[in-house]
Amino acid sequence: MNSTYANTDVTSDDKLWALLSWLLSPIIPVIILLMEDKKNRPFLKYHAVLSIAWWVVVILVLGTITLGCVSLLGLIGSIYFAIKAYQGEYVTVPVLTDFMKNQGWLS
Repeated sequence: MNSTYANTDVTSDDKLWALLSWLLSPIIPVIILLMEDKKNRPFLKYHAVLSIAWWVVVILVLGTITLGCVSLLGLIGSIYFAIKAYQGEYVTVPVLTDFMKNQGWLS
């Protein structure tokens, strides 16, 4: 777990919503970001925003370029990140997380 987020309180409800945001992206992450009580939870907001970016980059962009070959790997990656999120961890996607933090989209 990232030391920046070590003091946040992650509930079992947060873990479930984070898992669903990875598995059912982009629908669930958008719902999380629209719900007042959910979007103020740092753990949920982190996973919702990152899962939307993952879905856009891997599934849509790279999947379209490679005619769906990368989409299967993206789906496997989403399942892996969903498991990590359910364990209460802040996942780090190697290039994407750093890019999003530099842009100010993740705190």
